[in-house]
Amino acid sequence: MEISMRAVWKGKTIAQSGETIIIESNHYFPRSSIVSKYFSESNKSTHCHWKGDASYLSITIDGETNQDAAWYYPAPKDAAKEISGMVAFWRGVEVIK
Repeated sequence: MEISMRAVWKGKTIAQSGETIIIESNHYFPRSSIVSKYFSESNKSTHCHWKGDASYLSITIDGETNQDAAWYYPAPKDAAKEISGMVAFWRGVEVIK
């Protein structure tokens, strides 16, 4: 039985999936499982030596924005290919069962 995980911010479910992948204590959700109306692309990017270059998304709910609160790897390195098309969260976003 799949356990469905939810990402929640400001009391709203912003992603839900039974197919998350956990890497470095972060749940990565399939991009298709996020509620796209809450997300916008950010200009922020970072680099991880084994995953590659990360891009960020900001979350806006009820006029309040959580800047750069989600990230993904558009072209992950081979060592992290399992998170291709996946999104993870931080900055106050709760991941719960």
